[in-house]
Amino acid sequence: MNATLPTAEALRAALAALLDGLPPTQAQQAVDRLIASYRGTTPTDAPILRNRSDVAAYAAYRMPATFEAVRACLAALREAAPDWTPATHTDIGGGTGAASWAVAGAWDGPRTTVLDWSEPALALGRELAEVSGSPALRSATWERARIGAALEPTDLATVSYVLKELTPADRAALVEAVAGAAQTVVIVEPGTPDGYDRVIEARDRLIAAGLSVAAPCPHDDTCPIERGTDWCHFSARVSRSSLHRQVKGGSLSHEDEKFSYVVATRFPVAPAHERVTRRPQIRKGQVLLELCTRDEGLRRATVTKRHGTLYRAARDAAWGDAWPPL
Repeated sequence: MNATLPTAEALRAALAALLDGLPPTQAQQAVDRLIASYRGTTPTDAPILRNRSDVAAYAAYRMPATFEAVRACLAALREAAPDWTPATHTDIGGGTGAASWAVAGAWDGPRTTVLDWSEPALALGRELAEVSGSPALRSATWERARIGAALEPTDLATVSYVLKELTPADRAALVEAVAGAAQTVVIVEPGTPDGYDRVIEARDRLIAAGLSVAAPCPHDDTCPIERGTDWCHFSARVSRSSLHRQVKGGSLSHEDEKFSYVVATRFPVAPAHERVTRRPQIRKGQVLLELCTRDEGLRRATVTKRHGTLYRAARDAAWGDAWPPL
């Protein structure tokens, strides 16, 4: 385990150690109830995570996937702003701190404040941070706060898998508050049509507030996807521990977390010229890339062996990557 930058393996080990002894039946019942809550259509005005059993089940069920999704978003931010390092980070609605683990793994030393309205979630997050091996996580501040309360200025704000829990008015107020407080905003939602809609709504508000899109979009213009026909989302591979498989009722050693996101900043960045928006299709002697571009909207590129090094790069390209490679 790296003593400074936490990894996915460190998170799985911390979860396994902390949740050792949780009765499987109790965990599965809590997971089933949480799934029903998160898939409901009515935003909640009270914490979904009500007690330690709920929080423990949630941590095993969601933290590894949230960590990987946020880590992918931060990787795109670092590509667009390679020389930028946040000194402060606010994890809004951070719960048990999955996004904070990702931030601590991306940069060495940001001072993190986790805000959430569930004290049981914050308590378990503190415990996980203590065994993380990361000085940044161990020194994080965990504060109980209603989502949407006034925010202190911060370099980086993460809002991961939070907007669905809020009413439309509260979502708008939160995004505007974050835009006013942070130099960089990272918003992540499930990779579903309604998750994408919430991200696009947030993206529009961030741009209106004077921020510029760093990722995934190559531009600040209107998204070229026709609403209702498709949606922009990406995928992160999540390795499952035995505990994770037990709680989620699965047998595979991995799963793919689908997510939609936007990263916006108040300082100059260099967004990708184009972004791979679907899993590349590898054919004999050619690779088909679905791209969102800076100047041409959506387009398909066919890269063949005749393109030489670009063809080799296309064969290695992944869904969500910048294109062409640097």
